Amino acid sequence: MTYLDAITWDAQGLVPVIAQERGSKDVLMFAWMNREALQKTVELGRAVYFSRSRNKLWPKGEESGHVQLVHEIRIDCDADVVLLTVTQQGHDPGIACHTGRHSCFFSMLHKGQWQPVEPVLKDPATIYPKGN
Repeated sequence: MTYLDAITWDAQGLVPVIAQERGSKDVLMFAWMNREALQKTVELGRAVYFSRSRNKLWPKGEESGHVQLVHEIRIDCDADVVLLTVTQQGHDPGIACHTGRHSCFFSMLHKGQWQPVEPVLKDPATIYPKGN
């Protein structure tokens, strides 16, 4: 049995993945991986996800330059969630979110409303080419 066989893949052949920053322990983002994405992540030492909207592999930072170097890969007790410990590169402080923020978890529920509580570190229009 390989490490790939130990994962509990869902009906679409995917597993949820959480990326956590190595130093701060901030939860940066949630994404999905298929077998190939996890295998590439292990081989390259950098995060490669599976984009469900584009139906293809998504090497983190391929457009933005905000690459995630992977230090550890863990699974939970049911082997149905993967946790990556990463260093977010490409900007200081690191930008993991396509909105130009450090973390994708930038909105907090306050008095029944979602409110952004983290600043935009870089304008997304300057990160991504037009049309993306």
